[in-house]
Amino acid sequence: MQTKPETSLACAFKHKGSWALLLLLHCMLLSSCVTVPITGRSQLNIVSSSGMLALSNETYGKFKKSNQESADRKNTALVKNVGTRLQLAVEHYLRSNGMAAEVNGYLWEFKLFESKDVNAFALPGGKVVIYTGILPFTKTDAGLAVVMSHEIAHVIARHGNERMSQALISQMGGIALNEALSSQSQKTKDLWAGIYGIGTTFGFLMPYSRMQETEADHIGLIFMAMAGYDPNEAVPFWRRMAAQPGNRPLEFLSTHPAPESRIRQIQSEIPEAMRYYRK
Repeated sequence: MQTKPETSLACAFKHKGSWALLLLLHCMLLSSCVTVPITGRSQLNIVSSSGMLALSNETYGKFKKSNQESADRKNTALVKNVGTRLQLAVEHYLRSNGMAAEVNGYLWEFKLFESKDVNAFALPGGKVVIYTGILPFTKTDAGLAVVMSHEIAHVIARHGNERMSQALISQMGGIALNEALSSQSQKTKDLWAGIYGIGTTFGFLMPYSRMQETEADHIGLIFMAMAGYDPNEAVPFWRRMAAQPGNRPLEFLSTHPAPESRIRQIQSEIPEAMRYYRK
């Protein structure tokens, strides 16, 4: 019986090369390396934005049904106002740098939900969720902008797409990867659930890599500066977060570098961010 020829990808998986070599192979075979805005890092992205948006919208719809939006009008308005300022700055940056087509792909929402958890997250497509538990740490508009710009940076840098690409490669290497996403098979949904924590602690993102978190800090500083928030406010915010008593880490800090290392890194990036700052 004649067997179906194997794809180059399937053959590659039979040879246990390094992960870095595998990523490089994909970049060459599928021309799927894209550049992260601002940092210029090359990342693997083999999934379509439409597929990611479909799964994101489904996830967000379920989240809203099982979680309570805050009835605090003042803080709800604050989250929306800060988010909108960041959105306008980010969209201006994208349009000014030849990425106008991407702007239409974002359906932004900035919502405040009731929870004692000190956390925030964003889904591909621009759904940004802030928990009331983090507000005592943000304290000011600029402090909230630190958190929201960090989450928006994850969206703009397509960190979710990158993680999904890596998961698809590692677990679905021998099939048509983008087709797996667009068809939204159960296995594909299971991968998404593993990445975004559905079925475990719903609404909490599973950890980004430390590299992605550090990159989101960097990009977020610049985005908040573009929106007119002083990037220097990031340092006292992270010091407040690091100073909390009890067993570390808080959920929002779980994959980041040690607090002092992180603060030093942020301080080293503030001069670059200040070049974009306009009061």
